[in-house]
Amino acid sequence: MKGYVHVYTGKGKGKTTAALGLSIRAAGAGMKVFIAQFVKKGDYSEIKSLKRLSDLITIEQFGLGRFIDGEPQLEDIEAAQKGLKRVKSIMSLGEYKVIILEEANVAVKKGLLSVHDLLSVIFTKPYDVELIITGRYASPRIIDNADLVTEMRQIKHYFQKGVQAREGIEK
Repeated sequence: MKGYVHVYTGKGKGKTTAALGLSIRAAGAGMKVFIAQFVKKGDYSEIKSLKRLSDLITIEQFGLGRFIDGEPQLEDIEAAQKGLKRVKSIMSLGEYKVIILEEANVAVKKGLLSVHDLLSVIFTKPYDVELIITGRYASPRIIDNADLVTEMRQIKHYFQKGVQAREGIEK
């Protein structure tokens, strides 16, 4: 089966949720899934939940758990590059049929990865691997090389009324 490149981007809620939903669907079909998180670090609710499917879904974090304002620190760049190297290694093994690069677009925007880095993953993707790239700020070059692009658009959000991220819903 041919695999495609998906991009979930935009300022609206639901990019990670869509990717994780796809991972659960794939696991339900017996496919192995690898999720590389490029910004997050910590024991988020989705990680706790997906541990129950650890025979089919693997999650590894390559973020240092801090949001980057301004220039990234060397440690942030090194962590993201380590993640990129790991993803390329995983892809070459042929074991995983779905690979999700969570917040990879943000990693590019913040200078942790380059557009060329992400394009190299797209261009070396094996024929039968489904590749999903999430995060705001998708580069036009990434969009041009994707097969499916969904933009999440925020129309209204309760954060605007001061509601903080809630466990099990936003975190």
